[in-house]
Amino acid sequence: MGIDGLADADGILAAWRQERPDLEVSSLGPFIRMLQVTQLVSAAVERVFLEHGLRRGEFDVLTSLRRSGAPFTLTPSELAGLLMLSRAGMTNRLDRLEAAGYVERRLDPADRRSFLIALTPRGREVIDEAFTAHIANLHRLTASVSAEQRGQLDVMMRALLADLRATGGCQSSGLP
Repeated sequence: MGIDGLADADGILAAWRQERPDLEVSSLGPFIRMLQVTQLVSAAVERVFLEHGLRRGEFDVLTSLRRSGAPFTLTPSELAGLLMLSRAGMTNRLDRLEAAGYVERRLDPADRRSFLIALTPRGREVIDEAFTAHIANLHRLTASVSAEQRGQLDVMMRALLADLRATGGCQSSGLP
């Protein structure tokens, strides 16, 4: 076990090499490390969101509206698509954000049967502060890695992600 309570990837690989010398297990190492990085980073990222009174999902909605540009307005369907959420899941987030005064629902002037979700001035202030803190936190979390290494990691992760998307991800014959 590492000092963070997570299993040591090298130890896991060594144990599998001993127990199953017939298998090439080197691909396991990066995936163990990706899972561990995700666990550690997720906790640190959540803390920043909570410091700004936001849950991760609320942060995601507000950043989607903010990066959409002025007038910082999207339809609920556009938001759900961007965040890969069901409409019901989106409605719950929007209800909480509206109650907090961070977004407002407006009738869509182009289609009076539907609504637009708009970032309020207070919502813009909160997300600008939270996003600034989030980026500072990510810089802190990656400080031990050089800019060149971050670029290399980004290239490798982009290639892996593109391949997984193109091949249907984890779909494999013989697996449920």
